[in-house]
Amino acid sequence: MAAKKSEQTSTSFFPVLSKYDMKEVKIEDQGLARYINLDTENLYHGGINANKIFAKSKIPIIERLINNIMRTEAYTGKKIKAYKVIKDALEIIDKRTKTNPMQIFIDALQNAAPKEETTRLRFGGISVPKAVDVAPQRRLDIAIRNICLGSVSATHKNKKSIQACLADEIMKASKNDVASFSVAKKNDIERVAKSAR
Repeated sequence: MAAKKSEQTSTSFFPVLSKYDMKEVKIEDQGLARYINLDTENLYHGGINANKIFAKSKIPIIERLINNIMRTEAYTGKKIKAYKVIKDALEIIDKRTKTNPMQIFIDALQNAAPKEETTRLRFGGISVPKAVDVAPQRRLDIAIRNICLGSVSATHKNKKSIQACLADEIMKASKNDVASFSVAKKNDIERVAKSAR
């Protein structure tokens, strides 16, 4: 009975996302492919994968985007409000590009995910920066976080809604445009790592 209730709840909360065809979405970055769950039917209002090792990769990518939008002060703990933002942003992308907005979002993630970053190694009393490859799970985390941070920070600078700012950020990142906050952050991280090789 409880399983049926949670199933009904998940589909009644997130019905709009099922209209986008996930079968036509292509993930070209094979490193990220294993960690991107394109399921839009089984979104849950709760942390069923919390406190499990590598369980983040089982969470649908759209739910992870919703959860990252909830990091900000206006949306903290307001999942339905955050879901409506994502839904409206995907509809804006659909109207402007006339293509599957999920493909645009996946392209944005692939372009915003840094491949290299720096860590600090201690030799005696000094610490030296050293370039290291980024794990695929972390690459995805950084990309989602920067897309959300970029869209939220863009709303402070102008009168656009968060939906329009999120749609703009995703579309710019999908084109690998340096005007995108997430792509600019990725380029900064990789530039610093290149100098620390």
